[in-house]
Amino acid sequence: MSDSQFSSGRSLAHQLTEEDAARIQAQFFAQVYGWMAAGLALTGGVSLLVASSPELIQLIFGNRILFFALIIAELALVGFLTARADSWSRGAVQASFLSYAVLNGLTLSVIFLVYTAGSIASTFFTAAIMFGVMSAFGYFTRSDLSGWGKLLGMALIGLVIAVVVNLFWTNNILNLIISFVGVILFTALAAYDTQKLKAIALEKAMGSEDASAKASILGALTLYLDFINLFLFLLRFFGQRR
Repeated sequence: MSDSQFSSGRSLAHQLTEEDAARIQAQFFAQVYGWMAAGLALTGGVSLLVASSPELIQLIFGNRILFFALIIAELALVGFLTARADSWSRGAVQASFLSYAVLNGLTLSVIFLVYTAGSIASTFFTAAIMFGVMSAFGYFTRSDLSGWGKLLGMALIGLVIAVVVNLFWTNNILNLIISFVGVILFTALAAYDTQKLKAIALEKAMGSEDASAKASILGALTLYLDFINLFLFLLRFFGQRR
């Protein structure tokens, strides 16, 4: 969602009563969090299924071509979904989001091979609390977080570059810095993206029910990605290796 849409959503809020705006946003976020929870549950279930099957583990991680094909498929699916959702049917958008959750579950199952189940569970719980607190902050705060956008965008680009560089350099100090920055970045994004979604809730409320439903799924994808990345960066700190 662009900054112009952010401003548009804010201007629409002034055209509604406070009660109407709150009702629309609450209904929209019920859908957003519902789809997000479904996506996380699906990802977790698929990851556990793969991790408990030696045959699936060998199939996915014993074949580098297949593993990287799955990662490329994930990136392509997210790219197409975010770029073309408006022209797709509601069912296609829903199916794409759930398909992405499945693909992510296949590739993320590797964490069960690297870390103990107990540390994964405790880190997931920690990530859930941090995400919940920051998302609630973004939802209820009266402060305008739109100014965070450019800074967070630049930080995200820098983080991606650092991760790629460290794939070849494998420096422990840089890895620690990356993990710390990743946790801070995606914690902040949880609040920022939540507030952006409050604005888009009002904008889509002026359109069709179908448009609002598709927007809620895209919103769920955004928060899903914030949570997954927060969880993975925390796991680099607190995960106990097997």
